[in-house]
Amino acid sequence: MSGFDPAPQNDSNGARKRWMAETDTFDRVYDVILGITTPTPYGDIADRADCSANTAKKHLDRLAEMGVVHKDEQSRPTRYERDDGYLEWQEARRIAHELTVDEIIDRVADLEAQRDAYEQRFETTDPASVTVFEVDDHDAVHERMEAVSDWQATTRDIRLYELARQLAQNDGHLIPA
Repeated sequence: MSGFDPAPQNDSNGARKRWMAETDTFDRVYDVILGITTPTPYGDIADRADCSANTAKKHLDRLAEMGVVHKDEQSRPTRYERDDGYLEWQEARRIAHELTVDEIIDRVADLEAQRDAYEQRFETTDPASVTVFEVDDHDAVHERMEAVSDWQATTRDIRLYELARQLAQNDGHLIPA
């Protein structure tokens, strides 16, 4: 599993006990799976969600049908991981509800200008093609790594805001109804 764990582990302040008391089993499985970035056996997810393996598998299968998680049935035991596309869709929906179409268009223009600046700086349109270790100075390497990471985030944000624009312009649909 990843280093991120949505299930509270530190019980010094009772956070895990409150989470257990205030959250039903489905929601605990949902919380746990959203924190998982690598395929994970359903038994491990059950341990984190504090439920039986069969219950976790039932809820995970339901979440897979809903498109929230990927299910790898070829592995034994079956492994699950969150679907990042689902999270992107949720984020685009949030943006579409919070901003006007004009605000979204302005944000995309700003993001595209940032992307263009990175492309000019690194003389490529693909951040993955940038070699960050071309320089000898540790600070320069770190700065290049940060710039490439920001460039990748900018590219992702353009995609999200464009999706949000489509949703906002089409009353929550990708294409006009």
